[in-house]
Amino acid sequence: MRETRTTANQEFSPNTTRPRRSCSVTPCRLHGTFINSTGDSPPNFSELDSERPEPIKAIHRSVLEEVFSKGISEDNSKPNGEGGDAPQKRTKDIGYRLSQRRALFGKRKQLSDYALIFGMLGIVVMVTETELSWGVYTKESSCSFALKCLISLSTAILLGLIVMYHAREIQLFMVDNAADDWRIAMTYQRVSLVVLELLVCAIHPVPGQYVFTWTTRLAFSYMPSVTDADVDIILSVPMFLRLYLIGRVMLLHSKLFTDASSRSIGALNKINFNTRFVVKTLMTICPGTVLLVFSVSCWIVAAWTVRVCERYHDAQEVTSNFLGAMWLISITFLSIGYGDTVPHTYCGKGVCLLTGIMGAGCTALVVAVVARKSELTRAEKHVHNFMMDTQLYKRVKNTAANVLRETWLIYKHTKLVKKIDHARVRKHQRKFLQAIHQLRRVKMEQRKLTDQTNTLVDLAKTQNMMYDLVSDLQRRSEDLNKRIGSLDDKLGSILVSLQALPNLLSQAYTQQHTDVLDSCIHHVKTASLGNEHHWVPTMSQPSPPPLYRRPHLATDSLPTPPLL
Repeated sequence: MRETRTTANQEFSPNTTRPRRSCSVTPCRLHGTFINSTGDSPPNFSELDSERPEPIKAIHRSVLEEVFSKGISEDNSKPNGEGGDAPQKRTKDIGYRLSQRRALFGKRKQLSDYALIFGMLGIVVMVTETELSWGVYTKESSCSFALKCLISLSTAILLGLIVMYHAREIQLFMVDNAADDWRIAMTYQRVSLVVLELLVCAIHPVPGQYVFTWTTRLAFSYMPSVTDADVDIILSVPMFLRLYLIGRVMLLHSKLFTDASSRSIGALNKINFNTRFVVKTLMTICPGTVLLVFSVSCWIVAAWTVRVCERYHDAQEVTSNFLGAMWLISITFLSIGYGDTVPHTYCGKGVCLLTGIMGAGCTALVVAVVARKSELTRAEKHVHNFMMDTQLYKRVKNTAANVLRETWLIYKHTKLVKKIDHARVRKHQRKFLQAIHQLRRVKMEQRKLTDQTNTLVDLAKTQNMMYDLVSDLQRRSEDLNKRIGSLDDKLGSILVSLQALPNLLSQAYTQQHTDVLDSCIHHVKTASLGNEHHWVPTMSQPSPPPLYRRPHLATDSLPTPPLL
């Protein structure tokens, strides 16, 4: 390597014919890039050696690469802090953060799927244990204990998965906001939501048999009914609250949420991608399927809940039967309420109340969906309007022809006959008035059709046309402002020239006057010299007569200066 450096120094020494190029090779690290000490960008080896011969080019490139590699290694080896022992954490580049964010998204989706699986497993096992313990075995049997232990195990796994899920969310928050401490993400709202979710998912029937005294009043006889009920009823019904995990899974598996382009467009339009937005999109795409699935699911869950609540006080086994409970929930959901079947306990009444509220909302949604589906599409509206316009145009022509015909018949039977038949004239006058009224009605229908065609599409077209006109006017106003500015500049230059004009005129007049005076003096001197040349004085001769005196120059003989 020393020989290579010596050769390179010889090649770039001042004794050589090619001038030596000086460049700084001290690298400085700035945001992941390297610049030299002068602040320029890193030199391109191919550009520096483009004019050199091939051997010299290879040697020079190797030398520069070695120097830069040494500078980079030294810069990476030395600590960033000058006075501290612990090095500061380098800022992770955007590529690493994006990859980490993508990995966290995948892990969060998997945790949500596993949480839904174990939550639904706990609900299924709970329903199975409740149904079997009512007619197959008792709560004290080992099978009931085993099933409850399975429910407790699935609940514990579910709680762990929920904690891991929220931990991944906190990591995503740290990656998105470049935060170093996870406690920054622990706001009161986040902590309260996590605690509430853990409490909701932790409710489940515990192993063992625990009873309480349940007193209620029957519906028709108003007689008190007292019985011993299992505590599992209070702990089993709230387990259906775990179904909120379905909305989370739908959100994380939605194409709108997983597609980067959709999320970017949503972020630009300030749209939050949450479960509500996903449900709205599903209601727009397939409203019938969503309403059907939601209604049937509500019916099944509410019917089973009413059956469990009413089984201890239903001596006739009307609502304690699943089909009877399904009938009660159906007539309550549809707001029919025959009154043949009613709940006895407050638990059943509360479930029926919630069912009625959900039924009213679903009925309103069904009416809205049916009304929207019954509307004509844009193309169908255009075709319908075109057909109606054609028919109305034909009717207008027919009614106008009827008016003209009845007018001619009235004129014929009153002016062109010898004897006027008044009955026939009144008949044609009556038809004439009917034709006029019919023409007015057709014109009114045609006007209404024209007003109906002014839909939002036409308003959008009008808005686009207005936007184009305003843009054209704005462009023309800008051109006019530019022309006015140029005219203002030209007027300013003209004003400056006019202000300088008196000085120029005075200078020109003074110069011309000076030239005229110089020419006059020159003519006078020339004339005087000519007279002296022709006159030779002698001592004997007398003085010259007045004829030979020096001519007197009159003022009229002087040339007059030209007028300006």
